[in-house]
Amino acid sequence: MYTNPGEQNEDQILDKTLRPYSFEEYFGQEKTKKNLKVLLEAAKQRKEAVEHILLYGGSGLGKTTLAHIIAKELGSNIKITSGPAIEKIGDLASILTNLERGDVLFIDECHRLNKLIEEYIYPAMEEFSLNIIIGKGPSARTIQLDLPPFTLIAATTRISLLSSPLRNRFGATYHLDFYEHEDIENILNRSSKILNIESEKEGLTEIAKRARRTPRVANRLLKRVRDYAQVRGEGKISKKIAQEALAMLEIDDLGLEPVDRLIISTIIEKFKGGPVGVETLAAATFEDKDTICDIYEPYLMQLGFLARTPQGRIATHLAYKHLGLKSPEDIQKKLIE
Repeated sequence: MYTNPGEQNEDQILDKTLRPYSFEEYFGQEKTKKNLKVLLEAAKQRKEAVEHILLYGGSGLGKTTLAHIIAKELGSNIKITSGPAIEKIGDLASILTNLERGDVLFIDECHRLNKLIEEYIYPAMEEFSLNIIIGKGPSARTIQLDLPPFTLIAATTRISLLSSPLRNRFGATYHLDFYEHEDIENILNRSSKILNIESEKEGLTEIAKRARRTPRVANRLLKRVRDYAQVRGEGKISKKIAQEALAMLEIDDLGLEPVDRLIISTIIEKFKGGPVGVETLAAATFEDKDTICDIYEPYLMQLGFLARTPQGRIATHLAYKHLGLKSPEDIQKKLIE
């Protein structure tokens, strides 16, 4: 899945290589950047730790990158973990007690935190203290550990799964949306220079058109087109080379790959355009339900190809048009004419 915005093994190295470390190098998300700059500057002037920050939005939109930039702007160290990695109270205690004053703690996939762990995070966020219970039954006692002021930055792709008590403890919440086409082109231009890839503007534009408005996808496609240019071309990414490479990967002009087209064609052909429940759709396409919800649906909905209703998923007339099919609305309109 070349256009899957979720992190893959090769992305870990690629992200570190191409990751911007300042707001100036970070293209897109202008409103969020402006608000963050004010938040950070105000905290620095007061010489206080920045309020806890919650970042939410789809995979590959730059939440981890923003956390690194915030830490760099503050001149602080950043400690990185994820919700599933904190399995026991001891894991959390080890992380929190190793923080220094002003440090940034970044927790990715915070919606997957164990609920018991959450209970211990609340006083750490509010009072900078950690209460640990030692022993069981009547002999149990509580030890309170003081923590240095720190900033928790949490990231999630599914904010609806966050508990209200945890969500309400963040002083600032920012939504990262899909990027504008111009921002993706700027990102590709910067990445091609870092990777020493010879490219033409038209070639990068062609990649940007199919990058699903997501930086991680754009950088991944850039590498694949570079490979094609090296083997089938003269090492330079032109418009023609980009089109040929992406066609070979079966990525169309809107960035849809075979599974995207399978989902909308299944709704249209097997379920008469919907509505159809996501579990039924998953069974019909042999795809995991969460994969459909987290990876494919957001972009299909962004394009206006898919609509969610209480009864299930519906393919819109734009989806019919993209597949070269006549929608029920088109047929009805033709009959009326």
